[in-house]
Amino acid sequence: MAVSEDYSTALTLRLLVFVDRRAGARELIQRIRQQLEHLSGDYPTQIELVEVGERPYLVEHYKLVATPALVKTHPTPAQVLAGKDLASQLEVWWPRWQGQLQLLDEDRDAEERGEVLEQTAELLQLSEEVFKLRQQQVELKEQLLFKDRILAMLAHDLRNPLSAASMAIETLEQNQGKLTPELSEQLFGHARTQTRVMESMIADLLEAARGTSSELSLSTAELPFADLCREAIEEVAQRAAAKKLTLKTDIPDVLPTVHADRDKIRQVLMNLLDNAIKYTPENGTICLAALHRTSQKVEVSVTDTGPGIPAEARERVFSDMVRLARDRNSEGYGIGLFLCRRIIRSHYGRIWVNSEPGEGSSFHFTLPVYRVQ
Repeated sequence: MAVSEDYSTALTLRLLVFVDRRAGARELIQRIRQQLEHLSGDYPTQIELVEVGERPYLVEHYKLVATPALVKTHPTPAQVLAGKDLASQLEVWWPRWQGQLQLLDEDRDAEERGEVLEQTAELLQLSEEVFKLRQQQVELKEQLLFKDRILAMLAHDLRNPLSAASMAIETLEQNQGKLTPELSEQLFGHARTQTRVMESMIADLLEAARGTSSELSLSTAELPFADLCREAIEEVAQRAAAKKLTLKTDIPDVLPTVHADRDKIRQVLMNLLDNAIKYTPENGTICLAALHRTSQKVEVSVTDTGPGIPAEARERVFSDMVRLARDRNSEGYGIGLFLCRRIIRSHYGRIWVNSEPGEGSSFHFTLPVYRVQ
């Protein structure tokens, strides 16, 4: 919000009242306004309410450390009053401020007073512009860091699945008519699996490139969640079998439908299942379970028997592009779980992990139950 520059006269007492969103802020402003009506003075008063969350550059400019606070911006120099007893402080300072205006009226001509006000307005405007430029600088640095990290990982991360798919296709091309049907199907399946891996990585990259502050575009509807879970299990079955993993499900037939975006929730399920397959050693077990936790939500869990996650890293794994030490030589951008949390939060759900090193991990998330209007 731009600072108002509508000064009706140079001889105006200008006050800014800074409040936050706590209860009682509006009542405070009302009390101050009522008090001003009872205070006598020869000069008009202009009072403006400022919410600190909407105009933080003014908080920084006046170096405020507490709210509520009242700042007398004109006549200069600025003066700050703070604390819950603003009304009583105002009574003390009111006659002094009126006296300052009287001195201005007596000692300065109209042109000089106008210059003072103009400089004050320009200073506030410059403060706002500097604050915005600092925000833009931070955003640009984050974008450059994102670009550098993606470029640094891109060659390695896409090379592995691309090479595997290319080798399978090349083997099929060079041995047409020589391979058994079973081996041909196995090679085709391997190529398809690696292609899906690359598709998933590219989809994650494009989603993350939209920025963490932008809202996801959702197309929510009634979603038979049990069916989606079974489809996700079928899609990863071949990859799990290649590592001799046991896939289990615990999806009740009476599980209610959820209110969600099918494609986005499928992306969450696939990310969690892909991670479980990646980190679970051979002959391990992965379980996808769902239960009707309350009448308002469904809770989903993906549990594995992998290496687990240290306690200090359980929250960081959901941060943008965070990789644990164990992941440095594995594929992926380190943004999968970050996107999962972003998607689930956009559905007004919650996602978290329970894990102990050496005992596997259980990732859980909730979704709202679909309600017939």
